[in-house]
Amino acid sequence: MHIKPDTLAMTVMLAFMTALGPLATDLYLPSLPHIGAELGAAPAAVQLTLSAYLIGFSAGQIFYGPISDAVGRKPVLLAAFGIFLLATVACAAAVSIDMLIAARVAQAFGGAGPIILARTMVRDLYEGPRAGRELSMMGSIMGVTPVIAPIFGGFLQVAFGWRASFVAMALAALGLVVIAALLLPETIRSKQTGGLSPAAIWRSYAIVLRNPTYRVYVGLLALSYAGLFAFISASSFVMQGVYGLGEVAFGAAFAVCSASFVVGTLIGTRLVSRKGFDRTIAVGVLLLAVGGVGQFLGVILFPGVLAALIAPEMLFFAGIGLVLPQAMAGAMSPFPDRAGAASSLAGFVQMVFASISGAVIGLFVNGSAMPLVVASALAGLGALALFHIAKRLRRRAA
Repeated sequence: MHIKPDTLAMTVMLAFMTALGPLATDLYLPSLPHIGAELGAAPAAVQLTLSAYLIGFSAGQIFYGPISDAVGRKPVLLAAFGIFLLATVACAAAVSIDMLIAARVAQAFGGAGPIILARTMVRDLYEGPRAGRELSMMGSIMGVTPVIAPIFGGFLQVAFGWRASFVAMALAALGLVVIAALLLPETIRSKQTGGLSPAAIWRSYAIVLRNPTYRVYVGLLALSYAGLFAFISASSFVMQGVYGLGEVAFGAAFAVCSASFVVGTLIGTRLVSRKGFDRTIAVGVLLLAVGGVGQFLGVILFPGVLAALIAPEMLFFAGIGLVLPQAMAGAMSPFPDRAGAASSLAGFVQMVFASISGAVIGLFVNGSAMPLVVASALAGLGALALFHIAKRLRRRAA
């Protein structure tokens, strides 16, 4: 018996598939300083375990969507789960920072598949704002992961050390692959007949890239996620090193921000059904800008006060919860026959921006919160500007 579309069970399963990415990044965040101490690595090298994940994730996204357009969603999904599971075991067994970084690239390459295919399956099953509502509902469920993961990771670090986080990731992936193999249906409507050659894949990407609306939505995805990853990559060093939080306290502070993401997705679930993609995104980009600039001003005006960083970051996370699901649904909406390619390319661009953000911030994390808040402010203002410039150009074209 398969899980049926348009049921809570399907929404939950797809949400758990998308939660694999936050689990792989957030669960071990409290352990980053301890990984550096045990493996003899500098903070910038430890931070590369995050940026390396995005590099592998970006590479994986290039392939999974077009391949699934040609051969179907389910076989590609199961293969991706297998890669993730094996690489996660390698992460847990790493004896050097270089080995951990390499294993994280492979882990991310596998982890890209479930996330890309979950979004693609939403486009297979739903149309227009209904797809945006589904992605928001998935985001609300998935958002529990970054709320719980850092706290759970803090307890795992205190009790068992940093390797326990990767063991927990492997167990989660094993459970998901068993459920997917037994219960998840094939959702593709019709397979692409152009083959799997590099030329055919590039043609699919060229078709979606020619759509100007697609480019705007992808730009919004890239900017908002770059701001998110700035916080993910720097928050443990800033909150533990600058503000003096312990592992569990850091996990709790991170969870508060992640809870704001869930609130944003819940608002988006209701708003998109009544107002559509763009009006929902308009609220989101405003929150991104206010939250990003608020962090910057908070650190300058109230140095050392954690609330001055966390409160505006909560607004920023709520904005992400509004923007990401709707921008992704809007990007895939024009391409029912190329949903995999549209999802893959959007995710690739999103992750490239995020990896650049994380790598640059890693170079400047030096006992100050300023690199983090500058990146957040630039991402928020950039998203707000892009949205309103695109809106003005559309009005002129009409």
